[in-house]
Amino acid sequence: MRSGAAERTDAADGTGGSPAGDGVPRPAGPAPDGASRTAGAVSGRFLARATLLSAALSMAAAVLGLGRDQTLAHLFGAGAETDAFLVAWTVPEMASTLLIEDGMAFVLVPAFSLALARRGRGPLGPDPVRALVAASLPRLCLALAGAAALLVLGAPLLVAVLAPGLSDASLAVACTRLTGTCVLSFGLAGYCSAALRAHRSYLAPGAIYIAYNAVIIATMFVLAAHWGVRAAALGVALGGCAMALALAPSLWRRLARRPGEADEADEADEAGVPEAPDGDRDGVRAFAPALVCAVLLFAVGRQSQVLIERYFASGLPAGAISHLNYAQKVAQLPMSLAMMVCVVTFPVVARAVADGDIRRARDRVERDLVLMACLVLFGTSVVVACAPAIVQLLFQRGAFTAGDTAATAAVMRVYALGLLGHTLVGALVRSYFSTGRTSWYPPAAMAIGVVATVGLSAWAVEPWGARGIAAANAAGITLTALLLLLGLGPQSVPVRVPRVAGALARPVGAAVGATPAGLFGAGLADAPAVSAAAGFACAGAVFVALAWLLDAAGARSLLLPVPQSVRSPLTRKLRHGR
Repeated sequence: MRSGAAERTDAADGTGGSPAGDGVPRPAGPAPDGASRTAGAVSGRFLARATLLSAALSMAAAVLGLGRDQTLAHLFGAGAETDAFLVAWTVPEMASTLLIEDGMAFVLVPAFSLALARRGRGPLGPDPVRALVAASLPRLCLALAGAAALLVLGAPLLVAVLAPGLSDASLAVACTRLTGTCVLSFGLAGYCSAALRAHRSYLAPGAIYIAYNAVIIATMFVLAAHWGVRAAALGVALGGCAMALALAPSLWRRLARRPGEADEADEADEAGVPEAPDGDRDGVRAFAPALVCAVLLFAVGRQSQVLIERYFASGLPAGAISHLNYAQKVAQLPMSLAMMVCVVTFPVVARAVADGDIRRARDRVERDLVLMACLVLFGTSVVVACAPAIVQLLFQRGAFTAGDTAATAAVMRVYALGLLGHTLVGALVRSYFSTGRTSWYPPAAMAIGVVATVGLSAWAVEPWGARGIAAANAAGITLTALLLLLGLGPQSVPVRVPRVAGALARPVGAAVGATPAGLFGAGLADAPAVSAAAGFACAGAVFVALAWLLDAAGARSLLLPVPQSVRSPLTRKLRHGR
């Protein structure tokens, strides 16, 4: 890291921190001898601080997301009206996956990373970053506006396909016409978010869901009495606009700079940046139709698991879709926090690939996989152990009854079994698309997982209801994760699969041991807050102990300094002046 005197601030962003205005110190530049670091390398301290920032923002957004779901449950319960809205909610869920979290990021982060690497080689022509924006953004806006218009017009057909057994289809159509507008706003937000993350700016991208959820909550409270559940759909439309408006100024400031004023972190060592291959000029190869199709097919396949759930649940008694939704939202919190590691390091991996440093990219991906597995498996043990207490604490009030709590908790425990698979899929696919090359293996693996989910759901829905649907989801995504792990090879970041598989087995063992301890702790009290806290404490203590014994994700090296740092002030001799 640079010294304090060497660090600059960006007054325009008002953070008093980094030049990127993200509140995180910029990564150190190349080592003085030029041998130990390649262009675009970042320090572990920078990545840790950026991950903590992203995790804190994600946690704040998750809290507001829970507040949004609590508001929905309090005002409308878990019945036919909520089911109708949740069918319309499928549109923003799909749009966020395609346009913000996965699809857009997989295409744009490598593209902007390559443009930034080319910019660092010096003024050889027009600024590559501005050329990329000029070549892609107008066409993208036109396509997104057309897609949004089609969704608004085709809402009746979409509802009929998504939930043919829905009791109130007209209400779902009205809500879908409102949520369909988010395709344009989410697309613009996703474009700006990917571009900013490629610039290693994480504050504004991390804050968009805070604005989004806050707007939805406010709209529901203000208009629920007059509009009913349509107020939630209007909140989605307004929240999407808030996301795009929150990101646009930060990206504009970076594009308005002259190339010579680029952030130090965006400048590459001229000797370390490879010549862009033919076809890469102005991002042409990055937006090749084959690459875009492969990314979109994968993202649609991944999100289609939610469509499958709602299709089969629409034939169950009213409230089943709502139970699945609430269970999924809570159970996925550990996964969302674990994915913050990948959100921060994906631009680093893409830049390493653009710089030709495949070994650095491989080491980064391997460390991320094991660390993310540790985080999500601990969360899985807590969710399985404390599900009834968590659901009761969060939702059981107003129109949400004790019966809804029991049904949601049962589904949540089953759904949690697939959290490791969901996390690994989100992490592994970046190894395929960070190279900027077209790969059809991820959508093929996802398609196999989707087929498995459909078949298992059709078989399990009658005897086990919503729990059977959740089990099918967990099995299908786990199969996809195994296929993606086994398929890593020359067309992706060359991860050492046997080494990673062996490392993943350690946190799995820790989670298996921690879950019974969490169940024991959760059963010590009847009050939901005390029960959840006791279960969390017991599961956490056992998980940390087993992680230490198994040295999961290098736990020993991480935890050894803790007792030393505590013991050092107690044993250090004080020097007394004379």
